[in-house]
Amino acid sequence: MSIKDNLLSIKSTLPEHVTLVAVSKTKPIEALMEAYEAGQRIFGENKIQEMVQKHEIMPKDINWHMIGHVQKNKVKYMASFVSLIHGVDNLRLLEEINKQAKKHNRIIDCLLQIKIASEDSKFGMNLDDAQNLLQSELFSEFKNIQIKGVMGMATFTENQSQIKKEFQLLKQTFDTLIQLESFNFKPEIISMGMSGDYNLAIACGSTMIRVGSSIFGERNYSN
Repeated sequence: MSIKDNLLSIKSTLPEHVTLVAVSKTKPIEALMEAYEAGQRIFGENKIQEMVQKHEIMPKDINWHMIGHVQKNKVKYMASFVSLIHGVDNLRLLEEINKQAKKHNRIIDCLLQIKIASEDSKFGMNLDDAQNLLQSELFSEFKNIQIKGVMGMATFTENQSQIKKEFQLLKQTFDTLIQLESFNFKPEIISMGMSGDYNLAIACGSTMIRVGSSIFGERNYSN
């Protein structure tokens, strides 16, 4: 099946309230343009430099999502155009995003990355960390960011019941954090679920899925 067929097939099964992020990291412009021509406008990258290069070449009505781990010193490169930053896991990073957004007279949407997986390699905050961040004095001063919800990555495992528990944990975290809504925290997005588990994620409350290989085919990391 072509990229277009894959994309339309996935979209035809998604509930209306679920947003599809096409994870295009490591993929060539031609592949992204095939998805674009099939109607896709939201693309997710995990390396800022790669996202910047693609943004420069591709149509300007694309919403670029930064889905990878964000280094503070790289925020400035994407601050002029990024639509949503998924992986915010500490207050200092948020401070830098706010600072760079202000330079471009923008409000940048972000998600708090919550650690739901058992793997140590995954980044993210726990519920206490997130509550402390949202209630901190420094956070209340940020006028150029808006936290739109949470993001999480399940453990890389075949164990469906474990994945389900982790997704449910993210939904519970979201439901708890809603009580802290403020002018710069407007929770509406739960970003969880990837190619192998997005149906389970949607059943557990996901409103945004990040799908790469089911659209573009397997990734080739060797080039």
